[in-house]
Amino acid sequence: MSLNRKYIPIVVTILLFIVMFTAGSFRYTGFFSLQVLMNLLVDNAFLLITAVGMSFVILSGGIDLSVGSVIALSTMVSASLVQQQGWPPAVVIPLVLLMGAVFGTVMGAIIHYFSIQPFIVTLAGMFLARGLCYVISIDTITIDNTFYTAMAQTRIPLPGGSFLSISAVIAILVVAAAIFTAHYTRFGRNVYALGGSEQSALLMGLPVARTKVLVYTLSGLCSALAGVVFTFYMLSGYGLHAVGFELDTIAAVVIGGTLLTGGVGYVLGTFFGVLIQGVIQTIISFEGTLSSWWTKIVIGLLLFIFILLQRVLSSRRLTLKE
Repeated sequence: MSLNRKYIPIVVTILLFIVMFTAGSFRYTGFFSLQVLMNLLVDNAFLLITAVGMSFVILSGGIDLSVGSVIALSTMVSASLVQQQGWPPAVVIPLVLLMGAVFGTVMGAIIHYFSIQPFIVTLAGMFLARGLCYVISIDTITIDNTFYTAMAQTRIPLPGGSFLSISAVIAILVVAAAIFTAHYTRFGRNVYALGGSEQSALLMGLPVARTKVLVYTLSGLCSALAGVVFTFYMLSGYGLHAVGFELDTIAAVVIGGTLLTGGVGYVLGTFFGVLIQGVIQTIISFEGTLSSWWTKIVIGLLLFIFILLQRVLSSRRLTLKE
């Protein structure tokens, strides 16, 4: 029984993660442990949440370059309101999430109703959000609020003495909700249809406008949530947080097997794409003699490989149709 071509990228991603983790386990003492595996989630929770939102955008045939700046803006707004204005976290966190959702909605509406390329609109959004960070403050705002410090320090015990952070649990719940949304809701089916062919989706009577706007709303919401989680992680707000983060996010989605042209991909693949980036960072950390820039080099090589794989599979799909 042959494997369906649409599953090949995600299978390759999962196998690559297994191979890399196994190789690290054989090479480094202490690598093969449940805590090292859990740390992949603890250290990359904010990336995972952002990548979930980006997955829906790319599946719809779009792109969102504003995610890193929205994360930074979320940390700055959170830090400013909590630390400097004395607002309670119970008010600040929902406000930050609403801000991210509205920011994404506005970009999505501009993209659809003015027929402007997502690259241009979200690039403008990236500069706008980053600039707003410096309107709030050009310096780091440190947070010592008891709720935020509790979120940063809380550990959820697991068997074998390992643990997960609150941020990692939030990321796992987001992934689970995203998988359900993508495969078991009308919105998820509309996203795949839109990414496959917007013209066909229109002819089928699908709500293209609403779907296109909502994917950017979701991306903005996920970015803001990632900003909240990142604030727990860093306990600060800073305008230079998450610089270049949009590229890491896109890399995770592509390595996870989602086609940049849209219509094909899985949130589960994005999950493993994030874990692969985490494994690369962990291996370099265990090695001790390599610069952190090797992470970018390896991820760049993997991107080339997966883009070529996507190209080959797309070409074969077109050949079969003909």
